[in-house]
Parts: sequence; structure tokens; C-alpha cells
Amino acid sequence: MAYSSLEQCLLDLEKNGELVRVTETVDPYLEMASIHMRVHAAGGPALLFEKVKGSPYRAASNIFGTIERSKFIFKDTLSTVQDLIALKSDPLKAFKHPFKHLSTGLAAIKALPKKNPWQQPVLFEEIAISALPLITHWPKDGGAFVTLPQVYTEDPDQPGIRNANLGMYRIQLSGNDYILNKEIGLHYQLHRGIGVHQTKANAKGQPLKVSVFVGGPPAHSVAAVMPLPEGMSELSFAGVLGGRRFRYTYVDGYAISTDADFVITGEVYPFENKLEGPFGDHLGYYSLQHPFPLLKVHKVYARKNAIWPFTVVGRPPQEDTSFGKLIHAITGHAIQQEIPGLKEVHAVDAAGVHPLLLAIGSERYTPYAPTKQPAEILTIANRIFGTGQLSLAKFLWITADEENKLSTNDIADYLQFVLSRIDLKRDIHFYTHTTIDTLDYSGNGLNSGSKVIFAAYGSVCRRLLNEVPNCLHNLTGFSNASMVMPGILALQTNSFSNYENAALEMEALNQQCIGQLKELDGIPLIIVGDDATFMAAHLNNFLWAGFTRCNPSHDMYGVGAFTNFKHWGCSGPLIIDARIKPHHAPVLEFDPMVEARVDKLFEKGGSLYKTT
Repeated sequence: MAYSSLEQCLLDLEKNGELVRVTETVDPYLEMASIHMRVHAAGGPALLFEKVKGSPYRAASNIFGTIERSKFIFKDTLSTVQDLIALKSDPLKAFKHPFKHLSTGLAAIKALPKKNPWQQPVLFEEIAISALPLITHWPKDGGAFVTLPQVYTEDPDQPGIRNANLGMYRIQLSGNDYILNKEIGLHYQLHRGIGVHQTKANAKGQPLKVSVFVGGPPAHSVAAVMPLPEGMSELSFAGVLGGRRFRYTYVDGYAISTDADFVITGEVYPFENKLEGPFGDHLGYYSLQHPFPLLKVHKVYARKNAIWPFTVVGRPPQEDTSFGKLIHAITGHAIQQEIPGLKEVHAVDAAGVHPLLLAIGSERYTPYAPTKQPAEILTIANRIFGTGQLSLAKFLWITADEENKLSTNDIADYLQFVLSRIDLKRDIHFYTHTTIDTLDYSGNGLNSGSKVIFAAYGSVCRRLLNEVPNCLHNLTGFSNASMVMPGILALQTNSFSNYENAALEMEALNQQCIGQLKELDGIPLIIVGDDATFMAAHLNNFLWAGFTRCNPSHDMYGVGAFTNFKHWGCSGPLIIDARIKPHHAPVLEFDPMVEARVDKLFEKGGSLYKTT
């Protein structure tokens, strides 16, 4: 059904057993986030918090907590949106099958935003920031944040809704040096449309008007995170996905989403920043304090009986994992159609998404050559590193599978496929001194670090071992050799101190292994960490710690490593130093006292008893 409000969606979820009302008074400082994460981890329902301490407004979370619930919310429009995305990639489909796509064309009418000067529920009352549910998610967070915002800006050179950008960029409502009710923080990262708009406004020497929509029909939140094809408007997408045209008006020169639950308006002035953060983020660490744009609040609006939606991010999987699955279900093969030869690409959620990409491409360049070696997949890899948010990837594994039996979704099988074929002397390719994800602190500065491609193609060249080789049981300076999976072994050593000592430590490991190359051939990858038992206990532990804590150019070594005409390779196992470094952001940890209080809310007799 076409939901006209967030509450209408929540009532529908409740009717179908997908929502629970939390009737106890809950503290927005850590408690609400803790409850959300427990319920989400259990695959539980959406939550409606009816009594939020310190605020007159209700709050809702875990709305998109499972892919099944997300598909239920958009059950009447999902197939139409999938068809539209496909048509955008291949417009000739409409001409080849006109009757099949007739309904899609009619649904596209919903893509036209509708100016709504008469019905404006969100303008019911004007409030202050301090009246909102000021939710703090993690103990070291700098303050309260909006985690499901829809941040709207217009192109200063072409003002109006037709050239607007709607994105989900976190908003800090309180804390640090922000003046409560007058200033809030606006955090956005690389490859975001708002950056283009602010650059143009700065060049004109004028402030950029910003509207932050919170709540409203759930399609609006999804639209704000969608990686849409070039030229497709987020507002148009929201209308089609929601089955209801995006309704808007203007007040004091600011765009207003009239169906939203809350709207915050304000201006960002050229080169006026304040420290934003820390914030417990989706990599499982805190993103630290950095200067980000300061939004000077103009007005805050709320609809009658407004509901504040929020989510919680942390070490994956969290609710944003389901967002990713929904995006994949919607976009289908759009990326593959954009990058010739690409069959699959998987941003690994357990590794924090951007740190690790797995891809399958094609090898069609030299079918006449008797030797199989990476060629086309290297071209595809470069194209991946130049495409939208895929360009933020840090580790890219890519191969070709002529039999079409391999899947990037079976991560363990995929990694073993590549490791059994990779030529460690030839198939490792570095990009140094380049941009990486803003939230990744493994590099040598904000947005700065390195990337690496593992490109393997050809016949199996080694049999992967699933037991620890004898030569690795009694190493000096390294201990607790543990198998992560066939071909991947974890070791632990002293805590990381500095890169000079790390080089000496890894050289000591190299010297102990260099004479054992034959025995070590079935172990192409060694992960050195702070706790090898943790690394080997679960695939997700390896994916998370192994790839979020490594800057490829600085933290990769190899047994028998060499550089030949600026190409790096190694004769024996590749070594990744995945220890926590002093410059890394802190790992997210729960507050024991808060957890004890939350335990009581889940006791028998409470509204949360049956949610987990």
C-alpha cells in the first residue's frame, strides 16, 4: 500500500505481527540503542518506543531490520521499481516488450514530485532541537545524532527540486561546541552529491540552504541511501518506491517535505566548520572528531503525534545490512551493466562494506593464448575503483570463473577459489597515497590510505592446507597458530608499537619461514593479529579484524618479498599485519551499567519479553 506517513506504515507492521510497542519509559542515552541492537540481533520486530525520557515524541527503530520486513513494506511497488531500474539501464526493453512494461510507465507518474501548498502536516508546530529524542548510541559518542536523516540541498546554479540532492548524512544534534537549538553538525563523506552543491555555494560566497527531513513514508529514507543511476532523482525514486508522489512546499525559501514527521532547516556558511564526533560507526569503531560543516538552525517543524525514526550502527551486521540487501534487490544487475565484463560484485558487510570487495569478471581478451593469466579482470578492477562508492574499496579480490559455478556470496568458497590460483609473485597490485573511506582509520590520515587488488585467474596452482604446518608451531616471537580456513592461518604476536618495530618483527617471521617454502605452499595467506583464537573462531571475526585494521601499503608483507621494476610480490605466504595500531579508532564497547538496566527491561512481564 502507499503509505502517506511513517505511522501508517508502523500500524500496518503491527497489524501483521511485525512491530512491538515498548510501553516502559526508556532513556535515549544508550538504553534505546542497546534495546534496538538486542532485538535486531535476534531477528526481532520493529520497535515503537512510546515513552522517551526527556521528549514528548515517540521513536521507532528496526523498521528495516530484516530483508523480509523491508520487502513487506514495499510489496506493492518493489517489482515496478526493479523494472524501472532495468529500463534505465536498457531503455530498448520498453520497445521490445511494450505491453509488459505498460504498468511500469504508468507507475512512473508517481516519480513526479508534487508541490503541496494546502496539505502540510509537518508544519503542525514549530519546536526546538532540545524537544527531539536526543539519542546517544555509544558511550564515547560526542552527543546525540540523527541516524536516519534525509538531507536535502539544491544546486546553487540550477535551483529547484528538479536538480536537488537527497542523501543520508549523519547529523549531530548536541554536544561538543554546538550551541543547543542553534547549531548542529553535518557530516558527509567522499562521493556525496551535497559536496558538489556546497562547493558551488562557496564559490558564490553564499550560504547553502539545507533541509533535514526525518520520518515520513519509509520510501523517503530508502531513497536517501540509494546509489541511483546518473540522472535519476532521489525524490522521483521515493515517489515510485512509495507508490505516492513526493510532496513538498517551500517555507522561508527552504524546501519542506510535507509528509515528513520532522523538518530541520538551516544554512551552511562557506568555510564555517566545527568539530563533529566521535560517533560509533558501521565499521565497529568510533569515527573520531574532525572539522565538518556547521549547520546554523533556522526552524524546526513537527507534525501532530510525530514519530522519530532511528537506527543504530556498529560492528556489522546491523540494520544497515538489511538496507544493503534491499538496495541489492532493487538495483539487480545495474552495476554489472555499467561495467562491461563484470558478473558479480559483493561489498562484504562483515568487513564493514568498503574495506573488502569480492568480484567475478570475465576473461575474453586472449582466448588464443595457451597460458591463462589475469588480463580483462585487471581492466574491470580499475573500472570498479573508478565507479561511485565502489571506489572507496580498500581490498579488491577479483577472479574469473568460466564455468559460472562460483558466487561472491559464498565468501569462504570464493576466497579459497582465489587463493588456490593466485600467483603471489604476479597477482598483487597496489595503489598507494590514494583516497579511502572517511570512516576507515587504518590509513595515514582522514580519507587517505592505500588499496590493493588480488587478481587471480587460471588453473589451480596449489592445494590449500587445512592444518597448521609443523614449521609454524614453534616460531620465535609468534604464537597460537590457528587455521581460519583452508589456506588462511592466523598468528599472534606482541602489540603493535610502531612501523619500525613492525618491519623488524615481520622480517623475523620471514627469516623463520623462508627456508620452509615447500611446506608453506598450501598457506598463501597469514594474518598476524592481537588474538589468533578470536580471528579463527568465526569467519566474520577474520573478515572484520583482518580487513578493517590493515592499510595495504603499510601492513602487508610477504615471505621472500621483492620489488622488481616497482612491482611487489613474494615467494611464500602473503602476510597481513592486522593488529590494532595506535592511530586506529577505538573499538565499540557496551556500557556494563546500561546493559544491566536493559536486562531488566527484557525480564518476563515487560513489553520486550517476547522480542528476542
